[in-house]
Amino acid sequence: KMTVKVVKMPCTAPNVYTKVPDGGWGWTVAFAFFFVEALTYGIIKSFGVFFNDLMESFDETNSRISWIISICVFVQTFTAPLSTVLSNRFGHRLVVMAGGVLISTGMVIASFARTVVDMYITIGVISGLGYCLSFLPTVTILSQYFDKRRSLVTAVASTGECFAVFSFAPAITALKEQIGWRYSLLSVGLLQLSIVVCGALLRPIVIKEQEEVKAQPPEEPAETKYMLENEQTRTSIESIDSGVEITTSPSNVPGSTKAEPKSEEPKENVQVLVENNSTPPEPKTKLLDFSVMRDYSFICYAFFGLFATLGFFAPSLYIIPLSLSLGIGKDHSAYILSAMAIAEVFGRISAGWVLNKKPIRKIYIELICVVLLSVALFAFPFASEFWGLMTCSVFFGFMLGTVAGTHIPLLAEDDVVGIAKMSSAAGVYVFIQSLAGLAGPPLAGVLVDTTQNYSSAFYSCAAGMVLGAVFLSLVRPCKAGLCRRQESAAEVVPDLPEDFIEMDIGKAENSGKGCDS
Repeated sequence: KMTVKVVKMPCTAPNVYTKVPDGGWGWTVAFAFFFVEALTYGIIKSFGVFFNDLMESFDETNSRISWIISICVFVQTFTAPLSTVLSNRFGHRLVVMAGGVLISTGMVIASFARTVVDMYITIGVISGLGYCLSFLPTVTILSQYFDKRRSLVTAVASTGECFAVFSFAPAITALKEQIGWRYSLLSVGLLQLSIVVCGALLRPIVIKEQEEVKAQPPEEPAETKYMLENEQTRTSIESIDSGVEITTSPSNVPGSTKAEPKSEEPKENVQVLVENNSTPPEPKTKLLDFSVMRDYSFICYAFFGLFATLGFFAPSLYIIPLSLSLGIGKDHSAYILSAMAIAEVFGRISAGWVLNKKPIRKIYIELICVVLLSVALFAFPFASEFWGLMTCSVFFGFMLGTVAGTHIPLLAEDDVVGIAKMSSAAGVYVFIQSLAGLAGPPLAGVLVDTTQNYSSAFYSCAAGMVLGAVFLSLVRPCKAGLCRRQESAAEVVPDLPEDFIEMDIGKAENSGKGCDS
């Protein structure tokens, strides 16, 4: 039965549980994460509605305008270790609130920008840093509030970005027609300030196991607390020939005249009392634990994230140009993109529901989803008309949802690093992903310019996804091999008894020498 320790302190105090609650205040954290997803990734995915306006206002090419989001995403993922360090130092709540202020500040200043370089700095650097400080700590603390329901809750809460794409894109488009793109961007920046409210809801959580306290006899002499001999070592002070000198027995303590019957209490119970009297110091929390880099299973999982990221962006960037090259109209092309977003919602929820089942090896389910996602990417170039492309988009969207909504929470599983190192592992993992996020779009663009065919972009992303699947398949074997090596190393070291008589033996030998002299 779970019990909650009630502490009469302000609302800033952490929630103290005897075990992972799988609910409680965690539902409020999940609610906050839904809106953080909507106001971060949802805005990033909807930013394309400003592209034509920015090209006309700044008289720039599409590629130069595209660098605004590329820089933003790169800064967001590249600064992930900084987010981890700040969260461990100042707490998740304060970091997320600071991130909301940075996001809003960057977007508001960007509405007054005069050149595209101003956009690089305001949205790319300032808001990009804010996105990192807001998203990563939120998903980390959400994983701490849930255990059995972690996959399902995280997957459902992460659908916030999908619903944001549905609502923000048409809403911003309608708003631009009324007040222009600058005031529309200003309105988006002010709306993102509500991330501060979401961050204020992230109460820290502390898990303290409840200790069982044994009732002690009412008039127990103080000397018996330190009685550590068993029946074999119970002797008197005159029995010095045995080589053991016992001075802690009440019958052997000078001045003790009480006759005490022999206690039948086993040795183990006395040892528990001694252990409970000494409180070990709490380990100091590391700001960023780089020991995860020595874990082969995490290294393989990080390479999976690096190569899989190459396959996340291609359809959303190139599905409309590909459909236009096939002679499909603009309206129908937009329907394809909308269908992909709807399928992604169902994919996220379905993945969370499946991964919530037990017993199940979650890393293998993730591997199956990645393989099917690779198949979807390879299928795009074979589509030649509207319904074929629609089918590929729905299939891709569904499989993308299964992977995108679960690949970061899976770091908390024991097959990767576990919940104890989740915070540091997430920072390093997202940092490694930033390399693919920055290099992926230019690489695909070079292939398209060289081959004059949009299909080459999908092939390159499919190849990266296949490599990611290979590394993901090695995660579980590496973890199992590491565990076997640790077990074999533990078998080599003999179990030394926690004996207490070595010092007494030394005392007895010295006393014996004194008697001989």
